[in-house]
Amino acid sequence: MKSLIQKLTETFSPSGYESAIRETIRAEVEALADDVRVDALGNLIARKGAKSKIGRRIMLAAHMDEIGLIASHIDANGFVRFADIGGVRPHTLVGGRVHFANGTPGVVGAESADFSATKMPAPSEYFIDVGATSPKDCPVKVGDVAAFQRPFLDLGRRLVAKSMDDRIGCAVLIETLRTLGSTPHELYFAFTTQEEVGMRGAITSAFGIDPDIGLAVDVTMTGDTPKSKPMAVSLGKGPAIKVKDSGMLADPRIVEWMCSTAEKRRIPYQREVLDGGTTDARSIQMTRSGVLAGCLSIPCRYVHSPSEMVDYEDFQNAVKLMVALLSAPVKW
Repeated sequence: MKSLIQKLTETFSPSGYESAIRETIRAEVEALADDVRVDALGNLIARKGAKSKIGRRIMLAAHMDEIGLIASHIDANGFVRFADIGGVRPHTLVGGRVHFANGTPGVVGAESADFSATKMPAPSEYFIDVGATSPKDCPVKVGDVAAFQRPFLDLGRRLVAKSMDDRIGCAVLIETLRTLGSTPHELYFAFTTQEEVGMRGAITSAFGIDPDIGLAVDVTMTGDTPKSKPMAVSLGKGPAIKVKDSGMLADPRIVEWMCSTAEKRRIPYQREVLDGGTTDARSIQMTRSGVLAGCLSIPCRYVHSPSEMVDYEDFQNAVKLMVALLSAPVKW
């Protein structure tokens, strides 16, 4: 599975430009599902099973896009000025390497050579240096999209890569689909687009699926690094069952279902309350006349940086919990 996680995280696909990751995932799931389709917003939706008398229609969502940058203009010296796509953290930019969809590599710099964590450059001061000396010889044009470039790092239990958010969630869904045997439910594995810019893919895919239950699989912050903001989530202590984030309150029945299943199967888990950020579960919850929704989170350090870290055992336990949830009837 590590090789799959590496393949997913190293694939170029910022929000709105998910074609490469969609084809990568499609190659993994097509033979495992009863049918696969792509909707108008580019969401990849794989269906498995039929709804029995004791089953539900369940949507499982993991977003396949990643944060990135988009060229806004080329200055007189050939430097590429840019805007962000999604929640790019400014302090992670300077010295970082990116590559554009056309293959052009570059390094991010800033006009302020002397700055500290308390005095960051203004957004207008950042640029991407692609080696050009003028607009004429710059291989990038306005509107070209870039993603961060950072190799996958295997530290044993800990895995590091750009775009763990949320390719690790995509890996959970792929492995769940691969591992799952019989199910009483009609399952829709939705690999969604444009989550980083407003959970847009989840809005359209949830409307089309019209599920009885919706579960997002995404990353969440941790409180286990030096002087980190207190949070009861750590790497290596199991996947986190979301109770609340800044965009949604998980349905208490979903939380109880997930927690009781984990306890019954002796799968380690954590309970999550996240002060900032939200997931596709918010969009699913609010579709049509409302959907019972929750989220299974993979603890992740350094979220929205080019080096996001997860724990491999948390990933494995997330798959075990998902399989356990989907193999049995939902009893309420």
